[in-house]
Amino acid sequence: MRAAPTLDPSSRASAVGLVLAAVVSVQFGGALAATLLPIVGVAGSVTLRLLVAAVVLLLVARPRIRGRSRGDWATVVAFGLALAAMNTSFYASLVHLPIGVAVTVEFIGPLVLAAVLSRRVLDGVAVVVAAAGVVLISRIVDTDGAAVDVVGLGLALTAGACWAAYILLSARVGARFARLDGLAIALVVASVVVTPFGVAGHGSRLVDPHPLLVGAGVALLSSVLPYSLELLALRRLPAHVFGVLLSLEPAVAALAGFLVLSQTLAPAQLVGMLLVVAASAVVTRRDPADPEQEAPSGPQTDAGP
Repeated sequence: MRAAPTLDPSSRASAVGLVLAAVVSVQFGGALAATLLPIVGVAGSVTLRLLVAAVVLLLVARPRIRGRSRGDWATVVAFGLALAAMNTSFYASLVHLPIGVAVTVEFIGPLVLAAVLSRRVLDGVAVVVAAAGVVLISRIVDTDGAAVDVVGLGLALTAGACWAAYILLSARVGARFARLDGLAIALVVASVVVTPFGVAGHGSRLVDPHPLLVGAGVALLSSVLPYSLELLALRRLPAHVFGVLLSLEPAVAALAGFLVLSQTLAPAQLVGMLLVVAASAVVTRRDPADPEQEAPSGPQTDAGP
């Protein structure tokens, strides 16, 4: 088992700051993406994000292409497909749901994955608590059933399932590809899959200055910047602390939705969000001596939504 980093308080505090900056970057990038949806649609928005992120990472990583085995290519292509499906379903959910709700519901995917892998009774209880939180967030209890956006919730849950697949595949890609090579190639694969749909839907609008600039901002905020910050933080923080900090993402998403999109949530939805955040913190919290600590421990950003 890899030993947890031993750091002085100032180093750990700076690492915590890096993770929090990554969380803020991802969620404000998502809020910015929501402003792009009415202009170029879901496929167009995902296309811009993935293409810009792919170009940046290709330039930075310069991944090795030759000498890869069939297993390497099968793994990285599956990773890219999961990435494309995750981003597309999440952005589609933003058409129907406030970003705070979408991110919170999406968290159920990696949360269930982490609980299943850990096999702890406490984690199973945490998943039940999170499910109760999603019920409150969906407003099934306090509104007319007709007001519940089933499509939006379904898309967010689909994004969560894709996120869980992304986490599993990212571990396999990391074992086969050095540094950022796997992610860079996966972003190219995802771009190839999504771009035809983006071009078919909005064509030349994708290269108009405003959508292109916003799309570049989304790619940098949601992919390039947070991934870089997380890599730096993981050199200084134990995985369990990192996972707990990422559990704050739903709350930060709600704040971004309020500040950028003027979205507000009902009191019951805020309570539900807190339940999901608490459940995620419980599941991702690992004792440093726990041999299960190295298993995928919960929500991770990517390239994530």
